[in-house]
Amino acid sequence: MSELVTGEAVALELRPARLPSRALAVLLDLAVAIAVYVAVSVAVVAGTASLDDAAQIALSIASFLLVLVGGPIAVETLSHGRSLGKLACGLRVVRDDGGPIRFRHALVRGALGVVEILMTFGVVACIASLVSARGRRLGDVFAGTLVVRERIPAGRATFVPPPPPWLAGRFSALDLSAVPDGLWLAVRQYLTRMQQMDPQVGWGVAQRLAADVAARTGAPVPSEVPPPMYLAAVLHERQTREARRTFGSGSGKGGGQGEAAQVTPARQTPFAPQTSFAAPQAPLAPSARQSSWSPPVTAPQDTGPAERPAEPPRPADSPGPAGPATGFVPPA
Repeated sequence: MSELVTGEAVALELRPARLPSRALAVLLDLAVAIAVYVAVSVAVVAGTASLDDAAQIALSIASFLLVLVGGPIAVETLSHGRSLGKLACGLRVVRDDGGPIRFRHALVRGALGVVEILMTFGVVACIASLVSARGRRLGDVFAGTLVVRERIPAGRATFVPPPPPWLAGRFSALDLSAVPDGLWLAVRQYLTRMQQMDPQVGWGVAQRLAADVAARTGAPVPSEVPPPMYLAAVLHERQTREARRTFGSGSGKGGGQGEAAQVTPARQTPFAPQTSFAAPQAPLAPSARQSSWSPPVTAPQDTGPAERPAEPPRPADSPGPAGPATGFVPPA
């Protein structure tokens, strides 16, 4: 990763192209240029057959300079640093500050490319690219340019890091309704990519995003909480609220059952049995049977014989029994 600083003092992280990809792009460009040069040479020879040798040599040199030197310069100038080979390999030529190249940059690169690529068969360019920390050849050094990679391999799917445990629930009272969706998206993108950013650049972005969120919520950022942790905690709070809003009915139903299960033991008296509606094991006093915590106990029904023997008639002068009738007749 190479760090470039623009004119606005913004650090850019670019991936410089290395020797294998650059060599492949140069070979593709040379193949196209040589094919065009051969076609132009055949046309020039066929059209100048009636001219003398000096004129033919002059036209051959002109066609060489026009195709093999002027062609790459014109293509890089018009395409802003992307020739056919670089386009196929996903490369681009940029300035040292990350901006697009101009005609003078392409002219210096093309002029020195004739020496270090065509005349030396690429040996000088390969040595310079291996020695340079950013893979630059002599044309890039003198022109102030750099070849970078535009296609970056896709990495693993990133996730939003959770806030530290000591911040859980701390911002539950914040009013997040005034924060727009665009700012939430920027916060989420920063949290998922902050490990790939330069530490100083990432810290500045976190401070700016935290200030924007704090301005919308009306509460300042705590001084003891770093901006990245603050953003993670606030975003986690928003996601928690969204989850409660989305699954509120299911959560509320389950919560009601849980409350009922917790309140039920509290409504029982300290002497109530653990099993609801359980009959006592021992006979209870009448006052205990009438208590509210135990179900009423029904007296057992009489299971005696359905019919009893009739009582014999007694004389009129005999006194009545002193006690309750038991069915026993005393002797006369």
